[in-house]
Amino acid sequence: MGDSRPVYLRIADDLRRRIDEGGLAVGDRIPSRSELKRAYEASDQTVDRAVRVLKAAGYAEGQFGRGVFVTDRAPLGTLLRSTGAVDSPFAAQIRCYGGRGAPAPGPGDPAARDTALSLDPALPRDTTPTRDATPARDTALTWEATSSETPAPAPIAERLGIGAGEPVLCTQYEYLANRHPVQLATSWEPLTITEGTDVALPERGPYARRGVRGRLAAIGIRVVRARELVGSRPATTPEAEALGCAAGQCVTVVERTHFDGDDRAVETSDIVVRADRWRLEYTITFTS
Repeated sequence: MGDSRPVYLRIADDLRRRIDEGGLAVGDRIPSRSELKRAYEASDQTVDRAVRVLKAAGYAEGQFGRGVFVTDRAPLGTLLRSTGAVDSPFAAQIRCYGGRGAPAPGPGDPAARDTALSLDPALPRDTTPTRDATPARDTALTWEATSSETPAPAPIAERLGIGAGEPVLCTQYEYLANRHPVQLATSWEPLTITEGTDVALPERGPYARRGVRGRLAAIGIRVVRARELVGSRPATTPEAEALGCAAGQCVTVVERTHFDGDDRAVETSDIVVRADRWRLEYTITFTS
């Protein structure tokens, strides 16, 4: 029986297989349009569509004036989600792997422990935070943030239990490792809770960078739990530009909401990372 797949998918699948099997290594140039046209007796449009599929899957990237090249898809590391890591978009530990082509160590592997970093939201900007104050391969972890007041979009209002259009403080974060963006996040807080207080702005004031729990505790609100929903979707164009991937490439999204003792939502956020370069690790403790 003949191959019923569209020609562009056959081309993309064949190139993916060559990359996965090592026939095309990281940094190698993908065969040119003319080479692929001759090999598959395909049109310009068909070949271009196949290459777009390859780029969207994270297998290749274009370099202006040079061609299309195989990208490094080895995982950069793991974002460690834990009880102590869910109160700020960037309080999670990052377990960085040992460099290009290095295998990803498993949980408990000494190599992984040696490169685990944690970013404390109380640390000042441009500090190089490390686990147990021990330098970890000179990975500088910082973040940049901008805040603005805005009406709550309907989906965000539903997560916060408020009316659509009610005022919220929206803070957009870009999380950097050695100045390269690795994680994006957007946080929303109802202004009815923080407006006019010392904690109104997450990145300014006497309680800046204390995380959601630390900041809200300063105004008498005890945050008792957080809920995280993990999903995936195509990257938007701005996300792709920030994270260094193709628009439409798969990203992992963590939708996290914090609740106080009255089960009132006090903050919600979306955390976005490249699905092909980062993994999420959760520790689940069983009670007797």
